[in-house]
Amino acid sequence: MSTFLENLPHAVEAKVHSRKGREEKVLIQVATDMAGEDRFDQRWLVVTSKRLMVLAPNGASGDVEFALQAVKSARIEALVGGGRLELEHEAGAPAHLYYSNSLAAKFAEVAEGIEQLKEGQDLNLPLQLDRTHCEQCQRRLPELGGICPVCIAKFDTFRRLVGYMLPYRFRLVLLLGLTVFSSLLELAPPYIVKHLIDDVLVPGTAANLLYWLVGGLFLIGVVEWGVGVVRRWLNARVGFRAIEHLRTDLFKALQYLPLRFYDKRKVGALISRMNNDSEMVEDFLLFDMPYIVSNAAMIVGILGLLFYMNWELTLYVLAPVPPIVIGSSLIWNRLQRFWGRWSARWSRLTTHLNESIAGIRVVKAFAQEHRESERFDQRNHALRQISVSAERSWLVFFMVTNFFMSFGGFFVWYFGGQQIVGGDLSLGELMAFIAYLWMLYHPLKWFGDFYSFMVRAFAGAERIFEIVDARSEPFDNPSAQRAPAIEGRVAFEDAAFGYDPGKVVLRDLDLVVQPGEMIGLVGKSGTGKSTLINLITRFYDVSHGRLAIDGIDIRNIRLRDLRSQIGMVAQQSFLFNGTIAENIAYGKPGATFDEILRAARAANAHEFIVKQPDGYDMVVGEQGNKLAGGEKQRISIARAILHDPRILILDEATSSLDTPTEKKIQEAIQRLVKGRTTFAIAHRLSTLRSADRLVVLDAGKIAEIGTHEELMAREGIFYNLVTTQRETSAVMATSG
Repeated sequence: MSTFLENLPHAVEAKVHSRKGREEKVLIQVATDMAGEDRFDQRWLVVTSKRLMVLAPNGASGDVEFALQAVKSARIEALVGGGRLELEHEAGAPAHLYYSNSLAAKFAEVAEGIEQLKEGQDLNLPLQLDRTHCEQCQRRLPELGGICPVCIAKFDTFRRLVGYMLPYRFRLVLLLGLTVFSSLLELAPPYIVKHLIDDVLVPGTAANLLYWLVGGLFLIGVVEWGVGVVRRWLNARVGFRAIEHLRTDLFKALQYLPLRFYDKRKVGALISRMNNDSEMVEDFLLFDMPYIVSNAAMIVGILGLLFYMNWELTLYVLAPVPPIVIGSSLIWNRLQRFWGRWSARWSRLTTHLNESIAGIRVVKAFAQEHRESERFDQRNHALRQISVSAERSWLVFFMVTNFFMSFGGFFVWYFGGQQIVGGDLSLGELMAFIAYLWMLYHPLKWFGDFYSFMVRAFAGAERIFEIVDARSEPFDNPSAQRAPAIEGRVAFEDAAFGYDPGKVVLRDLDLVVQPGEMIGLVGKSGTGKSTLINLITRFYDVSHGRLAIDGIDIRNIRLRDLRSQIGMVAQQSFLFNGTIAENIAYGKPGATFDEILRAARAANAHEFIVKQPDGYDMVVGEQGNKLAGGEKQRISIARAILHDPRILILDEATSSLDTPTEKKIQEAIQRLVKGRTTFAIAHRLSTLRSADRLVVLDAGKIAEIGTHEELMAREGIFYNLVTTQRETSAVMATSG
């Protein structure tokens, strides 16, 4: 069943069949979860090829129907906690469908679909939307389209974590063998103590046997120490390498994920997965997993010895175990939910910390230190609350577990004491039994602690695997065509695109750009200039229509071949915290110093670089903060020159610069654009005079195309923009 063709209840289905004609085709049928602004109930929207119906599941109250041709508009409006779809039509008052926030994305697409049908276009809706609730338990997901921490298969998570250790099979098998051996070795001392009491201390004889028994205890202690050292070394080698590979997979996944993924997530939340989540997994691999094996071996060995020594007392020892196991199973899901929420709230705290530090200049400029501190306190308080709730649940379980465990000791002392009095049990056997009892309860108690640690680790691992498993950009698409040397012909054919469902930014885009042509993109803010650039670089794919490079659909070109031949100079040039030479050579890592030098000269950057104390070896600082804006811009241009792209993108490359610096950058750009297909966005329209054609965008569509002179002569949108800019500059010059 399609996302927008949901299963109708029988009552609604009967209404639809009674109202639509035999030849009518149902195009959309979706349910809302609210019947008004403040009442949760179901309503159905059914759109056919001829009519539009709003139907209630029971009765005819509130049903609305009108012809599809009568629709004037379909638009969504955000409300507190939800939204509404407004359907304006010629037959009467607008119809409204209310929905909660969980259905906002779906109804945004529905609104766009109705607009398509209203315009006589074919219905074109996405096949899948990001999920807001778990499909199994219907709980709200911590993140849009993410995983449900309750329903995920725990064994699969455990198996994947173990998979990171399998490349070191020999060391892993040796580690497991030593762990089991060490656990079984610990069972020997109580048995030796039994013989010390029964065969040496109680009779008061056999001094030679005392020597051998004590010597045996000493030897066991030395062997345990040696095995422990080797185990710790092997565990560190295997565990740290496993977590290294896990972090590598996570970072690679983050590198290859599309920009649309980052649009929905905050940087701090992603950094939290690399820091906190991977740290919890690391602790699990290094400390918890070895104890699983050792304690499991210990429990099996102790139970075997206890049953061998006295099966009746062993049953008394095991009496508290069933309540402990039942309590553990009951608290598992509760703790899983708590630690899933803990991870989400920690991500929000990290996000706020990242934003406040990155924007510290803005915070101080507006004297908002106190406000940011209050916001941090709110997130910190929320994190503390969920931590306290989780620890409270765990503490209750822990105290109840200890209470039940104490009964085993009472039983053994009482019934064991009776057997000693009756001559059925020796004192040494009872003391060994008591020692094994607490050796048995210690692993059981640890498994209780282990629940808490494992739940945290699994919650962190699931969040990491969510990123690792996310769909990456199609770099390795085997069906993609090789394009080692593109010419630079760019063609938009009836293309459309929107970042969010139902909100189209570009529509009906038809544009053909010849190789070597320079195109200036003009329009008010929000008209789609940067969006058009994002489509050419394939940061996003067109929603409808086609974008072709050299006659090949851009989606069928090898992504690596495409981007390796596209260069970009943005308004805010991003530099890495390396040397100037490394930043210039970023797009061509194997570049020689002579090539770097020629690129810097062509970008008018060599002059200021050689004035630096370290010249080309100067470290530019984080995001290039040791350089001025014009200097960073010229290094960015040098980087593009050395990259030698076939398609060049200039996004406000000369914005907000002083006149002498802008002149130098303009000279560098003129050298850069020669022989390349160029798309330029400029704040100052006068800088686009050298463009072969100007493309004026308005409301997401191409409004005008022509040269600077042609558009000025037409006296349309471009003429008005230039005139307004001139008048504004004149006023500022006069007031200055």
